Amino acid sequence: MNTANLQLEGLLLAVSAIAEALKDKHLLSEAEIDAALGRAEAVAGSDPGRSDLVSPANVAAVLFPIRFLREANGSSGASFSRLAAQVARNAG
Repeated sequence: MNTANLQLEGLLLAVSAIAEALKDKHLLSEAEIDAALGRAEAVAGSDPGRSDLVSPANVAAVLFPIRFLREANGSSGASFSRLAAQVARNAG
């Protein structure tokens, strides 16, 4: 596996753990985290300048981390592979 993919996996798991801590401390709710990630997904997916520069597969690659974190937000303690598979099922 590409080292960058492993680094992305670690980063996503770390950000997911931070989101869990924010929920545990009642600083943000699951809904608030999902709404913020939803806004990020909307911006990333609708960038008009991006469509001329990158392929649909590359846009999907940009959206993957956001979608992963949205899945992780509602799935406490789930493994990376399970969450990634869920993102893939929901995208296609």
